[in-house]
Amino acid sequence: MSGLERDALARVEETRERGGLADATCVVTGGSRGIGRAIATELGAAGADVVVNYRSSADRANAVAEAIDDAAEGEATAVRADVADPEAVESMATAVRERFGPVDVLVNNAGITVDTPFERMDRSDWQRVIETNLGGTFNCTNAFYEDIRDADAGRLINVGSVVGRRGNYGQTNYAASKSGLIGFTRSLALELAPHGSTVNCVAPGFTETEMLEVVREDVQEAIREDIPLDRFAAPEEVAAAVGFLAAPRASYVTGEIVNVNGGMYA
Repeated sequence: MSGLERDALARVEETRERGGLADATCVVTGGSRGIGRAIATELGAAGADVVVNYRSSADRANAVAEAIDDAAEGEATAVRADVADPEAVESMATAVRERFGPVDVLVNNAGITVDTPFERMDRSDWQRVIETNLGGTFNCTNAFYEDIRDADAGRLINVGSVVGRRGNYGQTNYAASKSGLIGFTRSLALELAPHGSTVNCVAPGFTETEMLEVVREDVQEAIREDIPLDRFAAPEEVAAAVGFLAAPRASYVTGEIVNVNGGMYA
C-alpha cells in the first residue's frame, strides 16, 4: 500500500469516528428551500459547519440555519448572495472565510427555471437561466476554488438534473444549463484530481419541491407514469447522495454523475 493510500484510509477512519464531516466547512447555494435545504440539513447532521446561501428568502434561510444550530454539533449561518453576480459571490466568500476559515465542501445547488417552448423563448429567458444555473456555478467555484483545491478532503458537488441528460419539453434553456454541468464536472475533476480533491454531480429526477408544485396535476401524473419507481423523490433522498459524496468515505469517487431519478433514463 502506498503512502497516499494509507493517508486516504486514515482520513476515512478518523472522520468516521468523529461523525463524518466534523470540522468541515460546507457552503450550499440555494440552501433556503427544497433540495438545498435538505442538503444543508444533511451536512449539518454530519457535523459540518454549514453556510446556507440564499438570494431573496432571508427568513427561510435563517430558519434553516437555526434548525441546524439546534440539532447538530456544527454551526450554521445564512449568507445572502445572488450567485449570478460575481461581486456578490466574492463578498460572500470573504464573509464565509471570516466566520469559518477556508471552505472544504461547496455544493452548487442554486438554480432557476423559465419554462417556455423554444419558439416563444426570447434571449432574456435563455440568459437568466444560463447565468444563474451555469454562470452561478462558475462564479461560486471560482470564488472557492483555492479552498477546495488545498483542503485535505476538498469536495465540489454540482446539482444537475435528469433534464440535463434526457431533455424536457419547454426547457431548452434549463436542459442546456444542466447538461453543461456534466462537462464542467468531468473536466474540473481531472484538474483537481492531482490535489486529492474531488468533483461530482448529483442529477436528481423530479423531486417534491415548490418547483414541482406549480406543475398541473395532469402533467405531474404523466411524469409519474414515466418513473419506474412510480413516485417523485423526497428532497432528503437527493441530499443523502450529496452527503455521501461530501464525506471522506467517497474519496475515490470523482468525475461521476450520480443519478437519483427513480430509474428514469433516456
